[in-house]
Amino acid sequence: MSETSAMAAEAAQDAIIDEFAFFADWTERYQYLIDLGRKLPEFPDAWKTDAHKVHGCQSQVWLVPSGDAGRLEFAAVSDSSIVTGLIALLLRVYSGRSADAIVSTEPRFIEAIGLAKHLSPTRSNGLAAMLQTIKQHARATLTA
Repeated sequence: MSETSAMAAEAAQDAIIDEFAFFADWTERYQYLIDLGRKLPEFPDAWKTDAHKVHGCQSQVWLVPSGDAGRLEFAAVSDSSIVTGLIALLLRVYSGRSADAIVSTEPRFIEAIGLAKHLSPTRSNGLAAMLQTIKQHARATLTA
C-alpha cells in the first residue's frame, strides 16, 4: 500500500511540475495558484479553531487531518489566496497517502517549479510550517 502511495505522491509532483512549465511567467503562475486554491473543497468555519491552526504562517492557515496510518486525508484553508493555492499543491502531493509515504516524500516540486525563488520569505516560512505540520501528523499516526 505504502509503495503505491509513494508512487502516487511522486506522480502528483510530476504533474504539478508539468503544469507549471506551461506558464511563461510568474504572473501567470501566481494566477494559476490562486485558481487552484479556489477549487479546494469548502472548509467549514467550525474547523477554524486554534487546535487546527498552523503556527509559523504569517497568514491564517487551518489544517485538519483525518484517517489513519494507512491513508491520511487533509483539509486546509488560508485567508490568503496565494497561500490557499500553496495548500492545494501540498494536498495534491500528500493528502490521501499513507503515513509512510507522507514522511518519506520530499517536496521536490517546490524547487522544480521555482517556488523557492519566487515566494517571499514569510510565505516560504509558511509553506515550510504547513509541510512540517502535515509530516508531524503522519509521524504521530505511525507512533500511535
